[in-house]
Amino acid sequence: MAKLSADKMNGMVCNLPLPKNIIDTILEDATATDPTEKQLLDVIDRVMKGYQLSKIEPCDAAGVVAAQSIGEPGTQMTMRTFHYAGVAEINVTLGLPRLIEIVDARKIPSTPTMTIYLSNNRDLANGEVDFAFDRDKAQKVAWSIEATKIDQIASVTTDLAQMKIVINVNEKNMLKREINFDDVVAHFRDKISDADIDENENTLQIDLTPKDQRYRDLLQLAKKIHDVTLKGIDDIKRVVIRKSNDSDEYVLYTEGSALSDIIEIEGVDMRRTTTNNISEIYTVFGIEAARNAIITEATNTLREQGLNVDIRHIMLVADLMTSDGEVKQIGRHGISGEKASVFARAAFEVTVNHLLDAGMRGNVDDLAGVTENVIVGQPIKMGTGDIRLVSRKLSDASGPQKGKSKAGKKDEKAEKKVEVSKSKKKAEEELIEEIEEAAEIIEEEIELLEEIEEELEEFEEEAEAEEPKKKRGRPKKS
Repeated sequence: MAKLSADKMNGMVCNLPLPKNIIDTILEDATATDPTEKQLLDVIDRVMKGYQLSKIEPCDAAGVVAAQSIGEPGTQMTMRTFHYAGVAEINVTLGLPRLIEIVDARKIPSTPTMTIYLSNNRDLANGEVDFAFDRDKAQKVAWSIEATKIDQIASVTTDLAQMKIVINVNEKNMLKREINFDDVVAHFRDKISDADIDENENTLQIDLTPKDQRYRDLLQLAKKIHDVTLKGIDDIKRVVIRKSNDSDEYVLYTEGSALSDIIEIEGVDMRRTTTNNISEIYTVFGIEAARNAIITEATNTLREQGLNVDIRHIMLVADLMTSDGEVKQIGRHGISGEKASVFARAAFEVTVNHLLDAGMRGNVDDLAGVTENVIVGQPIKMGTGDIRLVSRKLSDASGPQKGKSKAGKKDEKAEKKVEVSKSKKKAEEELIEEIEEAAEIIEEEIELLEEIEEELEEFEEEAEAEEPKKKRGRPKKS
């Protein structure tokens, strides 16, 4: 059969209702295998069926499933700290503590580290080798990044007798790190103001004497000297160079993180350089980069423990944490604390405070979520609990007729009005009959009362007529 042209292949695939990465994969594989039209249609049919099966069902509890899918493997994670990428000198927090750091959106992780990739251009002029392939160049980049303290290039002694601190600079170490003696003296003059500094460039010696001749000031001065950074970035305490397992490039691993300062270092490839400090990525590169960092860090942490969690669950958590344009933690100071439901907030943490505040404000809970409906004992509005049945009269059981004209609709409205008026008239007639019946009963009762009054009057007259007769018939007293 005839093979498909590239244009026809694009026309068959590009308009499919599929994500872009799936369409790109189909086109890439189709270009490589060169299928017939029937074969490509069969592939598209199978992909569409698989995509429809992978989509979430309506009314499914996506958040609960994601939380359970991440939380259950989290119970199997260890609490230990492991060596990072085979570098024995640098430790980094992994396992459950690292996962907690990610979802809590900690500003500074417990062990901040960076993986710094160097520029790897293989087509340099004059046969030069780029930074990623030359260990000496990589070492120079490492020394320009690593914070250099006075202990690394000199010996420091405290002379209690003469109340001064003597620094003997090692020329070999100083040249190795490309630091000048004048630069060392200048740094001390800038950073230390409460001491007199005398230097001797011939002997490479620096004497620091506190202005107040007291032992306490001398000891404090000794501490200050060790805190002065002579070269490099303050936050990066150590840099280790290792050759990548996947290629012949040299990669730098740091103890400490300073992404914004690394950008200015020559030889650093910022397209690949990364850090485990998500807050720093958000500050330097923005919210989309922070979202990707959350997904990458969480996935790597779980995979390092041998736990396979579908990336869609982690993506849902990352989307929720970054949906407002800033990185928010999943806690009472972040997503859980901002829920509209009072019961949902109270179920997470500080229950009494939430209930008291809501009671004082008079808040109303609509009971729309899962947690609040479980608390009050109602079916949750998920799955079958989110279905509402509508009942109809038996006469309407066949369903509404379709395609009615406007005249038919007007006739229906007129019939409804006639029925309403008839029902009103009937109700009025029934009400009049009831009133007439009540009036007849009242008249009968009035007649009965009048008869009783007449009988009473007759009885009183008879009693008055018999009274004198009784008086005349009585015997007189003797």
